[in-house]
Amino acid sequence: MPKWLGSYWVTAGVAILALLLPLLPTGSSYFSYMLNLTIIYCIAALGLNLLIGIAGQISLGHAAFMAIGAYSSSLLITKLHVPFLVALPAAAICSGAIGFLMGLPATRLHGPYLALATISFGTALPEMLSRWESVTGGHAGIIVPKPQIGPLILRSDLSLYYLNLVILVFLMWFAANLLRSRYGRSWQSLRESETAAQSMGVNLSLAKTSAFALSAVYAGIAGSLYAHLVGFISPVDFNAFMSSQLLAMIVVGGLASIGGSITGAAALTLLLALLSRSRGWSLIVEGVLVIVTVWFLPGGLVSIGRSLLQWRARGRSRGGHGPAGPASAVRKEVSRHGIARS
Repeated sequence: MPKWLGSYWVTAGVAILALLLPLLPTGSSYFSYMLNLTIIYCIAALGLNLLIGIAGQISLGHAAFMAIGAYSSSLLITKLHVPFLVALPAAAICSGAIGFLMGLPATRLHGPYLALATISFGTALPEMLSRWESVTGGHAGIIVPKPQIGPLILRSDLSLYYLNLVILVFLMWFAANLLRSRYGRSWQSLRESETAAQSMGVNLSLAKTSAFALSAVYAGIAGSLYAHLVGFISPVDFNAFMSSQLLAMIVVGGLASIGGSITGAAALTLLLALLSRSRGWSLIVEGVLVIVTVWFLPGGLVSIGRSLLQWRARGRSRGGHGPAGPASAVRKEVSRHGIARS
């Protein structure tokens, strides 16, 4: 079967599965809720992977951008009675603007200094939201209505699922095309070497700030959808634990990979949901999973297929016919491309 035809059938199968998944006879609304939550985390993780995995920048307080999107959308709808279809992109713009400003220190800060700056931002923002009680309601939070598109109010989790799924698919398509563009290539060169990227004509300041801005846009959209799904938000929802979860998702799934973002977010969200009733075990399992992934699968869960091919190639090399035989050729191909080709 041709390679393109195989990928087409895989994509079609995944799309059909995603469409039919909420229709399974589980008999529980919690299942539909978790599917929605998984999609929302997929969007946030995808944005964070663009920043860390593709552009090579660090953000350890990414939940703050979700908070900006959630509060922007909620306040526009509850206070100013703005339609949902206007509030959602407005929340994305607000988050993107703050992300652009956060990207300015990245032009001068590197490594642990940038990490410390993002942690400080992620810690300070929820505290600011809790103290700004006249607008945000403080710890009492905000009750968020279900999204309304024209005369249609999306009250059920099923209708929210298809809305969130459409948004996720669009953002995945946008990210895939962006990575093939000049901007995506400039981010990848920035990740490999800032000196080399600058020598090739990449504007480092623009590349870093744009990466932070776009990552924040994704987080802002995720935050807005999260607020409308849960129906209530408060500053404690967007704490350091959520930021660490997002980071764990892209590490477990696979850095610099769109599929890795989706895989990691889905795996961790559903796994933690299964362990939600086991007090304390969810954090233990998450930590163990991250350690095992970093140790045995540095490329994340999406690299399992490539790792199996490499293992198979090494097995062939042990049973080969000497240095000039087929095993030697396989070994050279693996060392050059990372996968074995028959």
